[in-house]
Amino acid sequence: MIDYITVIGGGLAGCECALQIANAGIKVKLYEMKPIKFSDAHSNENLAEIVCSNSFKSNLITNACGLLKEELRRLNSYLIEIADKVSVPAGQALAVDRDEFAKEVTKLIELNENIEIIREEVTKIPEAGIVIIATGPLTSDKLSKEIAKITGEDKLYFYDAAAPIIEKDSIDMNIGFYGDRYGKAGDNSYINLPMNKEEYTNFYNELINAESSVLHEFEKKEIFEGCMPVEVMAKRGEDTLRFGPLKPVGFTDPRDGSKPYAIVQLRQDDNKATLYNIVGFQTNLKFGEQKRVFSIIPGLQNANFVKYGVMHKNTYINSTKLLDETYNLKSNNRIFLAGQLTGVEGYVESISSGMVAGLNAIRKFLNQEKIIFDEKTMIGCLAKYISSENDKFQPMNANFGILPELDKKIRDKKERYKALADRALAYFEKI
Repeated sequence: MIDYITVIGGGLAGCECALQIANAGIKVKLYEMKPIKFSDAHSNENLAEIVCSNSFKSNLITNACGLLKEELRRLNSYLIEIADKVSVPAGQALAVDRDEFAKEVTKLIELNENIEIIREEVTKIPEAGIVIIATGPLTSDKLSKEIAKITGEDKLYFYDAAAPIIEKDSIDMNIGFYGDRYGKAGDNSYINLPMNKEEYTNFYNELINAESSVLHEFEKKEIFEGCMPVEVMAKRGEDTLRFGPLKPVGFTDPRDGSKPYAIVQLRQDDNKATLYNIVGFQTNLKFGEQKRVFSIIPGLQNANFVKYGVMHKNTYINSTKLLDETYNLKSNNRIFLAGQLTGVEGYVESISSGMVAGLNAIRKFLNQEKIIFDEKTMIGCLAKYISSENDKFQPMNANFGILPELDKKIRDKKERYKALADRALAYFEKI
């Protein structure tokens, strides 16, 4: 009998899985191909590398992702605990210093005597023992083919994009000003760059005519709405950005008291507040074009780009046919999948899937019954969503729309979300 559980992939889901299993007293072999091989989007040798935004979204339980984080805290999620520990100011959101986050996760795993880290690319799925595949949306081609073999399904895919990161000292603070929407006092986690109509129109025209990187295999451009490149969004209409990431509502230009026509926000990206990412500016523009076009934004004329935006393919399986509510493969119950490979979208959602897969792998190892989380919880409804038949399946973020309705109608949205959150958290008091 094999006396360990294999976890393939050292991202957010894989690390949560490994830690849950190891701290239940079970040996784990954790495979991670870095630094032997890097995906197109990864560059850091540490585990749990964050590629896109540094935000884990809102901490409020009246926000779906905020509720999900609170549920994970109730289940003693190791990664959420570390995220809280290395958080940087971001208003009501939980944002992290991405380097510190990866270092802390890596250290915790390296110090765990039940976890063996094996730095090599897995090209074959082990033929015995419990296996959790958590290789993420950038699963290597060889392993993707292996997954296709065991699932009997062609792989699905969508496209993801990351925003540029800028040095704070290169932002013109004669133009930029600190503050969250509606002028929340003392909030330095966002820098705001206002535009008048002429400035916005000039930027818009340059953006929609800028040159994008050649996509090669990405030519179908099946872009997931939740992470759409800013240039693609702009081409939907001149005012699209002004109703999206450049929405000026709730801001006043402190220079003259006027209401901006549009506003660009930059969010703190590290603990020292030396780096800021451009909110909503995921992009596939060529690096030279990013420098040229984004430097047109008032306040970014001399911006120093530490990291340019990138676009990459994200792979996920047809979970609605293949997985159950524990992220267990229906056709082979010794194999679990976790993370964005399953069609959950987002950092916290990936951690959630890793938690559920890990806890159920433990139970299978110990010959115990599966734990299926109530669909009235955000953890449970995400698991149910990805495992329920759906011919139009697309990756899913945590959202209140997938929770079962309340017994009584509540018209006020905030009150309704609060009631849904209270109902969900009550479940965790019982388990």
